[in-house]
Amino acid sequence: MYKITARQKVNAIALNVVIKPSVVKGKKIDVFKDGKKVASIGAIGYNDYDSYIKTKGITYANERRRLYKLRHANDRNKKGSAGYYADKILW
Repeated sequence: MYKITARQKVNAIALNVVIKPSVVKGKKIDVFKDGKKVASIGAIGYNDYDSYIKTKGITYANERRRLYKLRHANDRNKKGSAGYYADKILW
């Protein structure tokens, strides 16, 4: 089971959503808005910003974040989409 970090909880509060470890196989986090599940985000097999900080350091994590944002430019800006929540919570 994926452990949600304090930074991710703060990001979720800022978005007015609740996050919980995902019940979907292969996903990290389930996102809920007004008690209704709106997305499952983060694939278990891939790192995110917090896991990169923990394993490789802040400099490396910042570069991975920059590359993630470039790679997902099309889907991360669609408010309410899984890509949007992944960008705002995980990255």
